[in-house]
Amino acid sequence: MARKYLGGSGESLTVWISIAASTVLIFYGYDQGVFGNVIINENFLKTFGHPSANMQGVMTSIYNIGCFIGALSTIWTGDILGRPRQIILGSTIIAIGAVIQTASWGVPQMMVGRIVAGLGTGMNTATAGVWQAETSKMRSRGKLVIIQMANCITGFSISNWLTLGFSFAPKDVAWRVPLAFQIFFTLCIYALCPFLPDSPRLLIRKGKYDEAYEVLAALEGHGATMHSPAVHAQFNFIKDVLDRENMSSYTWWELISGRGPSGVLRRMILGAVMQAMNQISGINITSYYMSYIFINALGISELLSRILAAAGSVDYLIFACLAYFVIERYGRRKVMMVSAAACSICWIVISIALGLSANGGDTYKLGIVAVSFFFVFFASFGMGVLGVPWLYPTEINALEMRTKGASLAMSTNWIMNYMVVQVTLPGIENLGYKFWIIWAVICFAFIPVTYFFYPETANRTLEDIDRFFDTKPGIFVHRNKVAVQLQRPAEYIEADERIARADETRFDDEKSIGSERVEIKETV
Repeated sequence: MARKYLGGSGESLTVWISIAASTVLIFYGYDQGVFGNVIINENFLKTFGHPSANMQGVMTSIYNIGCFIGALSTIWTGDILGRPRQIILGSTIIAIGAVIQTASWGVPQMMVGRIVAGLGTGMNTATAGVWQAETSKMRSRGKLVIIQMANCITGFSISNWLTLGFSFAPKDVAWRVPLAFQIFFTLCIYALCPFLPDSPRLLIRKGKYDEAYEVLAALEGHGATMHSPAVHAQFNFIKDVLDRENMSSYTWWELISGRGPSGVLRRMILGAVMQAMNQISGINITSYYMSYIFINALGISELLSRILAAAGSVDYLIFACLAYFVIERYGRRKVMMVSAAACSICWIVISIALGLSANGGDTYKLGIVAVSFFFVFFASFGMGVLGVPWLYPTEINALEMRTKGASLAMSTNWIMNYMVVQVTLPGIENLGYKFWIIWAVICFAFIPVTYFFYPETANRTLEDIDRFFDTKPGIFVHRNKVAVQLQRPAEYIEADERIARADETRFDDEKSIGSERVEIKETV
């Protein structure tokens, strides 16, 4: 009988892992939203000596430097610690950062707290998606990662509503309690991750075969054991790909210079660029600075700005949840391109509204238009550009390099995040409505990039993607039917059937040999 983790196996175990991974993303979403609402609090500004707009930007964005370093560190620590223990370490570091921030009385101390919390967040976000993808079945993988993203927005929404509620609290309670609340999520991680299994793919790669069989049986459920044919078939699928890739014998320089197995560098770049798209869409302008923008760009009062930001986070959450119904049905490519087009249109309308307002237009009516399209942007982003860039690196990277590829992708995400957050406040102050045109152009550019360079990963096993790159496809994939079709290619189905038949034959042979030995022993 397969071991049960937290009392679950099969679908229930997948749900437990999804809850743990989603908690990481709620944590991340909360951290993204909380500081942007803290820096508009009058007591906070007074405590820290009324820092300039540029200094506020540095205090906010320095967190992303910590995230960048934390994500990059998992290239070395991710496989050594395994997925659950890496997340436990990251969450502990975030809690330490939260304590430092909560106890801060000066800018340097706050920056240290922000960097420390960022280190842990970078570790967690580089690990959770990989863990989820490597323990999910093919048809649920995309939906489960989208659930994670919806939970990220849940955290973002919690931060907006919590800071709105505490804005009525006296003095520094209004901002210290929301910063301290990060510790609650660390406690949730402590209650889950120690009792859940590591990735079976990672265990196989590390040579821990018995433990991998045990985890695969638990994930299979329905009474499966370590000796079940389905479990052996899954084990052999994974090990077959690992044996063919054999990347452990290649150095980083050989992989980067193209002398390693086919397509490895290309796949890492595809994942990293996709993560960059997530950030340079402009989403963290709104995630970090929504209230600030409403106050300083649209002239709205602080209370109304907080209410609108909190309402916007609910709009964001609703459409992030709706992405669950499209990510597998329409595939990664189509969802990404349609979402990017809608985001670009939103930035264009916001630019026009703010430009007309700056040049003597009806400020009230044009402000309504701008606020409305910030809400539409949240919806457009939540339906595609939110989830696809988080899902894609966990799928596209070669099995042996999945941790390193996801770490590189998340590092790219965080350094782009830092850039966006750092330039936003000076950009609004110096460029006015022209600042928003930049994001419209960038979002539109995602469409041709996705169309020409990105193969579809929906309805494929992670091993199917390895097989595709083994064929050495050209750089442009838009005319490659196997690369862009939504249905699982027939040749991959046939390959799995051949391996399954061979495994069943081997299993029957082993069983037969065992029976013969028993008969001989009884005869003797």
